[in-house]
Amino acid sequence: MENSLISLAIGPWQLILIFIVLISLFMPIAALISILKNDFKNNDKIVWVLVALFLPVFGSLLYFIIGRPKRLKQVSLEVKEY
Repeated sequence: MENSLISLAIGPWQLILIFIVLISLFMPIAALISILKNDFKNNDKIVWVLVALFLPVFGSLLYFIIGRPKRLKQVSLEVKEY
């Protein structure tokens, strides 16, 4: 009985591993959502989607560091009333 209670304890290394797994699942999803919601020049959107799909963690990091600043700024088409 005592051995089963001891084996359920989660230590710091298990918490670090859980954190790494959650980040490795969350980053590609967040990158793909960001890529698909924004506009890019030429075929950059297709390239970033492929990079994020084939290299999930590393590709997502590359997108957030390099690709996100290169996305096109969306112009607001709101008409201002005075």
